[in-house]
Amino acid sequence: MDRSIFYNAHHSPVGAFASFTLGYKGPKGGLGLELTGPADENVYIGLEEREGGRFRALPFYGGAEVAAEDYDVEGLSDMRFANALAPFADDQITRQLGAGIDEWKAGDLTFRIISPPREVPDPDHHDVRDAVAPAVIVELTVDNREGERERRCFFGYGGSDRYTGMRLLDEPGLTGVGQGTTFAIASTDEGLYAGIGWQPEAILTPRLKENLPFMLGSVGLVVGTVAPGETRTFRFAVAFFREGTATTGIRARYLYRRWFDRIEQVLQHALEQADATVKIAAQFDASLRSRLSDDRAFMAAHAIRSYFGATQLLEREDGRPLWVVHEGEYRMMNTFDLTVDQAFFELALNPWTVRNELDLFVEKYAYEDQVRFPGSSELHPGGIAFTHDMGVANAFSAAGQSAYEQAGLCGCFSYMSSEELTNWILTAGLYVAHTGDLAWAEGQREIFLACLQSLENRDHPDVALRNGVMGLDGARCQGGSEITTYDSLDASLGQARNNVYLAVKGWSAYLFLQDVLNRLGEPDAAARARRQAERAAATIVAAKDENGLLPAVIGEGVDARIIPAIEALVYPFVAGLPADFPELRATLQAHFEAVLQPGICRFADGGWRLSSTSRNSWLSKIYLCQYVAERIMGYAPDAEADRAHLAWLLDPENAYYAWSDQMLEGKAVGSRYYPRGVTSILWTASGDRPLEEIRSLLVSQPAGVA
Repeated sequence: MDRSIFYNAHHSPVGAFASFTLGYKGPKGGLGLELTGPADENVYIGLEEREGGRFRALPFYGGAEVAAEDYDVEGLSDMRFANALAPFADDQITRQLGAGIDEWKAGDLTFRIISPPREVPDPDHHDVRDAVAPAVIVELTVDNREGERERRCFFGYGGSDRYTGMRLLDEPGLTGVGQGTTFAIASTDEGLYAGIGWQPEAILTPRLKENLPFMLGSVGLVVGTVAPGETRTFRFAVAFFREGTATTGIRARYLYRRWFDRIEQVLQHALEQADATVKIAAQFDASLRSRLSDDRAFMAAHAIRSYFGATQLLEREDGRPLWVVHEGEYRMMNTFDLTVDQAFFELALNPWTVRNELDLFVEKYAYEDQVRFPGSSELHPGGIAFTHDMGVANAFSAAGQSAYEQAGLCGCFSYMSSEELTNWILTAGLYVAHTGDLAWAEGQREIFLACLQSLENRDHPDVALRNGVMGLDGARCQGGSEITTYDSLDASLGQARNNVYLAVKGWSAYLFLQDVLNRLGEPDAAARARRQAERAAATIVAAKDENGLLPAVIGEGVDARIIPAIEALVYPFVAGLPADFPELRATLQAHFEAVLQPGICRFADGGWRLSSTSRNSWLSKIYLCQYVAERIMGYAPDAEADRAHLAWLLDPENAYYAWSDQMLEGKAVGSRYYPRGVTSILWTASGDRPLEEIRSLLVSQPAGVA
C-alpha cells in the first residue's frame, strides 16, 4: 500500500516520560514532557537552497510565533525579516520509520532521529545511566557535493513552555538552545552557532551576530555550514530534564537524577554515547524487519515508540526504584489492564520492572471487599482485589483507590475488581514462569493463596454451585456492576459477570495459580485451582450453541459474538504451561473460525471487529488475538487485516496522535498516544520459547558495543 509519511511518532528516552514527537504536518510535534499528547510546537529542520539566500524545511512548522508586533505596536523598530523559508513539496520527501531510527530525506537533506529500545537492568544492582539518560540523538546530513557555494543547515524549535523562556546554552563545548532547565538541543560539533529570535530568518541571516542571543524570541536554532563539494553530518542530542520531586502521593524524583544534576550533563553524556546508540538502533531495526512483514514491522516499530514515550522510571525518597507506564493520553499510572498485556515486552526486556509493578500493587493498591449477586443487597465473602490503576498524571492515588473507578455504575468508570484480580495472577504467574524467581514467589505466598480464595468467592459462595466463572459483583459497585478492560463497549465485552472473555481469562488465572502453588509446595491449594480451571472449561464448552458459537455473556441472553473469547489462551502458552484442555481449545477455535467473517467480527475493510455488536476495536487486543490464532491455532497471518489496521493508524484523522489503540470503525476515538501496542512484539516469536526469542531481538548488541 502507499503509506502516508505524515504521521506523528514518539522519539523517547527510556523512563523519562518525554517525547520529541514529529511527523504530522504543521506545528503538531515538538518537545514534550509528561503531556497528554504532542507539544504542538514549530520544529525547524532544513537547509539553504543551492542558489543561496532561500531555505527549504521539512513541513513541521507554520503556527505563529511571538513577533515584534507584540511589543512594537507602531512598527518603529527594524526587527522584521522577509520570509525566506518554505517547506519542501510533499513529493520531494521520503520517510522510513523503524523502532530505532526515523529517517527523513528531502533534496540534499537527510534527517534522522535515533532512539532505540534499551534494556534497563535492575537499578538496585546496576549502574543504568547509559540506559536512562533522558535524551535522544539527532543527525542532520547535507549533501553539498554538487553545490557551488557553502550552504547553511539548521535544526531547532519554537518553545511552548508557559513558565520559562528560550536561552542559549553556555556550557563549554556545547552549542545549543533550550528552554529553562527542562528542554535543550545541543551539539559538540565544530562550525555551529546558535541563536534565538522571533522568526527563523533572524537566526539564519542575522544582521549582526551580536543579536543572536535575543532572549525575547521564542525560536531557537542551531545552524551549521557545509562547504561546496562536501557532505557533512551534524549530530545533536535532544534532552529532557525534571529537576526536583516529580510525583505526589508517593514522593519520587526521576531515577536519572542519581547521575545527572543539569540538562547540560545529559547532553554531554548522550553525545559521548551516540556512536553506540546509533549502532544499537540500526541493528534492532534490521532485525525487526527481518522477522516481520513490512506492515507488521511498521506497526510494531510505531507501537514500541509509543510505549517508551509513556515510561517513567522514578526513585523514591528511600532510594527504591519505581517503574510507571502512563496510559497514553489519559496518563493513568500503571493501569493494570495495560500492565498484564505489556508484560510480554517488559519480561523479555527487563523483568524487574514487572516485579516492581506487582510489588506496588500489593503494597498500596490491594484491597479487601465483599461480593453480591446482581439485584441483591446480601453480601457474601469476597477477598483480595486490586485497583484499576495507581493514579493519574504524576499523582499517585490513595491506598486501595484508583483514579478511575466509581461506585453505582454499570458501564464505563465502574469497578474492574475481578479482572484486575486475574491480571495480578496472570502477570505474577508469567513473571515466575519466565524468571524462575521462587524467592519472590515465596515472599508472595499469602497473596497467591488469597488470590485463589478471592477468585473462588467471586464464582459462587456455595462450593457445590461453582462453575469456574465470575458470577458476583464486588460490593464496591454499590448496586452497579463490574466491567472489563473493554470499558466503552456494550455488554458483549463491557460486562464482567459471566463474560466469556473473562471466563477464559479466569481459566488461565487458575492454571497459573496451580503452577505457582505447586512450586510453593501447596498441593491442596493447587488442586483447588485445578478444579476451578476444569469447571471453567466445562462451563465455557457447554455454552456453545448448535453452530459451535459462544455467547459473549454466558446465561444472560447476550448473544453477541466476540473475538477475545480466544485472547487469554496467550498467557499459559507463553509461559509454557501444559495445554491439556483439548475440548476447550477446540471449542474456542471453532468459535473463532465462525466469527471471523464479514458482517460478524470483520469490518468491510478486512480489519478485525472485536465484537459483532460494536464498531469499537482495540488494536493491541487484536494483535494479541492474531498471535493466538497463528501460534496456537495454526492460522496463517491475516495480511488483509494487517493492511486495514495499518491504514487505521495512518488515516489523516488519526495520525496526529502517533500509535493509537481504540478505533471506532478505523477512527481513533480514545486510547491515543498509547503504549499497549507492544503486544505486537509477540509477532516476532515463532518458536516454543517466545520470551527468549523476543529478548534475543530486544537486547542484541552490534559488534563492538559493550
